[in-house]
Amino acid sequence: MNPQLQYQIEQFLYAKSALCDAQDWDAYLELFDEQCEYHLPQWESEHEYTKDPKRGMSLIYYANRSGLEDRVYRIRTGKAASTVPMPRTAHFVDNVRIAELDGGQLEVKANWHTLFCRLGMSDQFYGYVTYHLKPAGESWKITRKHIVLLNDTINSVLDFYHL
Repeated sequence: MNPQLQYQIEQFLYAKSALCDAQDWDAYLELFDEQCEYHLPQWESEHEYTKDPKRGMSLIYYANRSGLEDRVYRIRTGKAASTVPMPRTAHFVDNVRIAELDGGQLEVKANWHTLFCRLGMSDQFYGYVTYHLKPAGESWKITRKHIVLLNDTINSVLDFYHL
């Protein structure tokens, strides 16, 4: 893999994480293509998770960016009681792997770990993620985000900003 491309993609993922940690929702949403699919499947068994969000259960599924936009709207207006107060988060990304897809898109796989604190209590989520990215000027747009949550015994609220 081209080392410069590897560096660019890693910096893109770090910037996305920093925007989420800073709760800069407008800039964060701008990273996602309007038709971006966002999927966090539910585990069916100890080692199998749902593959098709239209046929199986999902913890989060948005067919396009409007689902994320709706969550941000609810956060901003206080209509999501689970986000009052908003948790503080720290996102970590590691083991970034890149493969080329047709049409100039990339498939990017990575491991992730999010630490968060809300109302004085700390917790964490972690797993791995697959992104599909398309070129957008000097940067990229996320056209698909597929997240696998490994610690799926959830003792608190789970939302997009945890992933």
